[in-house]
Amino acid sequence: MSDDEAAVPGNKPIRLPKKAAKVKNKAPAPLQITAEQLLREAKERELELIPPAPKTKITDPDELKEYQRKKRKEFEDGIRKNRMQLANWIKYGKWEESIGEVQRARSVFERALDVDHRSISIWLQYAEMEMRCKQINHARNVFDRAITIMPRAMQFWLKYSYMEEVIENIPGARQIFERWIEWEPPEQAWQTYINFELRYKEIDRARSVYQRFLHVHGTNVQNWIKYAKFEERNGYIGNARAAYERAMEYFGEEDINETVLVAFALFEERQKEHERARAIFKYGLDNLPSSRTEEIFKHYTQHEKKFGERVGIEDVIISKRKTQYEKMVDENGYNYDAWFDYLRLLENEETDREEVEDVYERAIANVPPHSEKRYWRRYIYLWINYALYEELVAKDYERARQVYKACLDIIPHKIFTFAKVWILFAHFEIRQLDLNAARKILGVAIGKCPKDKLFRAYIDLELQLREFDRCRKLYEKFLESSPESSQTWIKFAELESLLGDTDRARAVFTIAVQQPALDMPELLWKAYIDFEIASEEHEKARDLYETLLQRTNHIKVWISMAEFEQTIGNFEGARKVYEKANQSLENAEKEERLMLLEAWKECEVKSGDEEALKRVETMMPRKVKKRRQIQTEDGVDAGWEEYFDYIFPQDQAAKGSFKLLEAAARWRRQKEEAARAAQEGLDAPVQEMEEEQEEEEKVREGDSDTDMSSSSSSSNSDSESSSSDSDSDDDNE
Repeated sequence: MSDDEAAVPGNKPIRLPKKAAKVKNKAPAPLQITAEQLLREAKERELELIPPAPKTKITDPDELKEYQRKKRKEFEDGIRKNRMQLANWIKYGKWEESIGEVQRARSVFERALDVDHRSISIWLQYAEMEMRCKQINHARNVFDRAITIMPRAMQFWLKYSYMEEVIENIPGARQIFERWIEWEPPEQAWQTYINFELRYKEIDRARSVYQRFLHVHGTNVQNWIKYAKFEERNGYIGNARAAYERAMEYFGEEDINETVLVAFALFEERQKEHERARAIFKYGLDNLPSSRTEEIFKHYTQHEKKFGERVGIEDVIISKRKTQYEKMVDENGYNYDAWFDYLRLLENEETDREEVEDVYERAIANVPPHSEKRYWRRYIYLWINYALYEELVAKDYERARQVYKACLDIIPHKIFTFAKVWILFAHFEIRQLDLNAARKILGVAIGKCPKDKLFRAYIDLELQLREFDRCRKLYEKFLESSPESSQTWIKFAELESLLGDTDRARAVFTIAVQQPALDMPELLWKAYIDFEIASEEHEKARDLYETLLQRTNHIKVWISMAEFEQTIGNFEGARKVYEKANQSLENAEKEERLMLLEAWKECEVKSGDEEALKRVETMMPRKVKKRRQIQTEDGVDAGWEEYFDYIFPQDQAAKGSFKLLEAAARWRRQKEEAARAAQEGLDAPVQEMEEEQEEEEKVREGDSDTDMSSSSSSSNSDSESSSSDSDSDDDNE
């Protein structure tokens, strides 16, 4: 096209569509609009509301017919569009009924039934329409057709019977119920029929319905209870009891229900038949498993509390406790405490032997899973109690012997054993006058597991039997097994001493003290020394003391030896012992030295020697109060604490002599240094040396114990006397 043509007015230029721009950012927008939001906004703005049709006022019959024709056409069009939409049929039928066209409405419902003859709502609307129009026979016809097609639909039967009852056609309603129960409907239908008969006081008819009802639905235990309560409510006690009995027969002993038993027992309780109620409760407890007897226990306990005696109440409580224990041991078979409580309950109540033995067998079957003695300690007492029960209560000695043997067979003796079981088994055989069996049991026990307890029990047995040679052999075996036992050596020597064989007893003690390792050597030495003292062998006792003091320097040994010398009247010997002990314990603890001096002082008081007593008193220490710094575990200073200390005169004298020698050595050293300095041409400051000597004297004098803090005000006199003594000692130095 030329420029001239484009410039002609009226000829507009053609605009070509622009090319769509590419979307650069394809990410979703931060604010999203959902379909739900669109619909909600449309509803809020009322964008889809159709305005209602205007109301028309009809004044002409022709206009009315035209209006009815249009409505029928709308309903017919709706039905043609969707024949299976049952709501359209129901609306159509109700509209025809509303304008008085019953025949047309009936025709609509019949056409709807042709579409779906199993629609319950259409049948019900059809029948209700006939009832509203008071067309009773037509309604009966509709209900008859409905229950013929769908006899399991409960609504038809209920509406049909209700209609007949409303129009007071009672025989007709009863006939409908009879037709209904021929189909064996659910429990609600039967209960409705029974309530119908009860409304018109037809007790016999209701009873007949109940009995037929139980033939159909007798498996539900509540139906039996309802029937029995019905009879009880109407005063027929015999029939109520018979109903409960029939229920018991119906379920039988295998499928017996605890609910029936409780209801039956409560019924008998209401009739004041307490013995019958008690028998029913006991029957349930005996025949039902423990997991289903909780309710029975509850009501049984309440019954006994209200009407029973003390024995009855105790029986109930015991039965309840049995159930609890059974539950506990079922949950955990290794709960041995529960087994003990359960068995104790059975034995205290003198239960049948078979039941007790059964519980014992169940208990001992729970062997501990681990071979450690701590797991067996409680378990082994089940066996012991079992054996004692068989022996003492059941008097079955052979079974008790079998229990002991089975117990010993189950214990892993190579790992550990229980001496108590062996000893109880041996004592059992002695009670059965079988001494050889008892000795054999203890011998086997010592051979398998030589424990101290077994040896002692065997020795005690032979001692009671006065078999001393056997005792000697047993002691020899015992000491071969455990030569470190001091008690065993002492008991062996005591046996020989009792038998009057002093030499053998002394030989036993001699061998014992020569053992390299003993658990309690002090007891053995004391027993040996006491033996010699009792035998009046004072020289041997003194030798033993000397031998013992060569091994130990214990203060109790010194005091015991000194007391021994006092008992024999040798106060001079006791004094020598104390002197030797005082010298020997110079480096010992101050408390031990004080204890020795106090014992020595007491000895001198008894001897009556005044000079010796004064000498000991001069050796007694002074008690002074001192302070020392406390430090924590981390080495931090934690303050000061006060404590009492003892100052012995001999320690103080030795300390003073030592300090004097040190001062002399220092003076000599200084003198040599001064002479050496003089030779080198230096003037030794003689005055300075004299001042140093004076300071040393002051230090020596001030090094006594009088610079320590004084004691409390209650002991001022003692502190003053002690300070004066220290001053006198310093002056002497």
